[in-house]
Amino acid sequence: MNKEDPYGQFADVMRGAMSTHSRQAVSGLGAVLGTITASGVKLDDFKHEVQDYLVAELPGTLHLPERELAGAISGISDVANGGTTGTGWFLLPKGEVEEAVWSLGKGLKAGDRVLAMRVNGGNDIVVLCKVVSANA
Repeated sequence: MNKEDPYGQFADVMRGAMSTHSRQAVSGLGAVLGTITASGVKLDDFKHEVQDYLVAELPGTLHLPERELAGAISGISDVANGGTTGTGWFLLPKGEVEEAVWSLGKGLKAGDRVLAMRVNGGNDIVVLCKVVSANA
């Protein structure tokens, strides 16, 4: 570039400024790991705890396979004694639970590692899920 070309110098300054501005704008967005604290979430790439954050909630239909469970039995009328207690096996048929909601926030506790997403231009944080080691 010719140092005496003011338009070329202006173009270089604008290119550098736009590159810096774009890099700063994009760096505040996207998914990031964090840790749940007693009063909020601490993102790995942000030095302050965020106390006002959102948590994913997944509404839908829960499909359950046929399954067999063991459990306690009590209070069943017995002709001889007036009531029985004991254990038994229960066969639960395959079924669906409509309007089921998986509330992630109720299962999180301090120290849990989470995957969070910045939304609304980086103004809000949504915790999407808990993350664990594949070797755990």
